[in-house]
Amino acid sequence: MSIEEILSACDHTLLLQTSTPDEIKDICDDAVNYGTASICIPPCYVKPAKDYVGDKVRICTVIGFPNGNMTTRVKVFETKDALDNGADEIDMVINIGMLRAGEYDYVLDEIKQIKKACGDHILKVIIETCLLTEDEKIKMCELVTASGADYIKTSTGFSTKGATFDDVRLFSEHVGTNVKIKAAGGISSLEDAQKFMELGADRLGTSRVVKLVKQMSM
Repeated sequence: MSIEEILSACDHTLLLQTSTPDEIKDICDDAVNYGTASICIPPCYVKPAKDYVGDKVRICTVIGFPNGNMTTRVKVFETKDALDNGADEIDMVINIGMLRAGEYDYVLDEIKQIKKACGDHILKVIIETCLLTEDEKIKMCELVTASGADYIKTSTGFSTKGATFDDVRLFSEHVGTNVKIKAAGGISSLEDAQKFMELGADRLGTSRVVKLVKQMSM
């Protein structure tokens, strides 16, 4: 697998609370120069990033991030606002407490409402695998498949652990054919990035891959 193929699967990410406008411009430039799938940035930076890059790179932002326990109405509003500001893709966090309580209809309905707000735009569903049991992960594969969302995503990168090979393998075994997989959080080498893709990930949420490639070219 070539470096270009890996880069083309990367959502080049900067979601730290301390992220500044200049740092967002820097990752925009890197995403364009290295041909990443998108940039994944905080909602407040979507409009300035769109104004800056135009259609040179897709803009992804996060909804209900990172905890997921806002009301559905707030998440839908966030989604519509992000799209109005120029977002191309939405990564939402599920309500983990509702899932763990067995409130599956609530979780499914919330994803459906956000997907409806997205329309033709890509929706990725973050389930925060490090906080779930294996049975809960499998249940989320079923719910995301039923929801009409485009991707299931492992992690926010803000909890106790990021993506694991086992979780991506589990997703591959249990999601429907209409659902793609995004591995995110803690992807620290090109070798790991390649393995995640070989296991079935179509996207990688990472801040490190572009940095690694830049270092190689120095």
